[in-house]
Amino acid sequence: MPTEIERKFLVADDSWRERVSKSYLIRQGYLAPGTECSVRVRKAGDRAFVTIKGAKASRSRPEYEYEIPVADADEMLDTLVSGQIIEKRRHHVPFGGRVWEVDEFETPQPGLVVAEVELDAADASLDMPAWLGPEVTEDPRYGNASMSMAPEGSTLPHGSTNGAGRPAR
Repeated sequence: MPTEIERKFLVADDSWRERVSKSYLIRQGYLAPGTECSVRVRKAGDRAFVTIKGAKASRSRPEYEYEIPVADADEMLDTLVSGQIIEKRRHHVPFGGRVWEVDEFETPQPGLVVAEVELDAADASLDMPAWLGPEVTEDPRYGNASMSMAPEGSTLPHGSTNGAGRPAR
């Protein structure tokens, strides 16, 4: 069974930006948001996917992902989504032999910056970049499905900011 194992953190400062290797816009929504199982459609750059995720157990959960035509994803996002559409810019940031994904949210949590890294095992060792803030892996509020279903206008703690709406150390 395919399994996603990840850790997620708030971002403490902008020093990660100097290491970005790739960036692209993501637009995603949930066709069936849930705690036991969720179904998501995502448009990422010029590709699109449907993803089914099972219940989360600590840092891992079953995950099945299938590429779909972009036109189908656009139609599903426009007509079938429950809750709010999530729009974020994803940056790939190599560090410590891994690629961190740093997401800058545009909606529904403008200004939120979260870094996540996928692991091979839940107890895998991990080099922690200095730009990481508090870990939010176990906080369900920072899950994309939860954010999409939150009432419009609700905000999550972003950590301290540098006055420009960006987290600061």
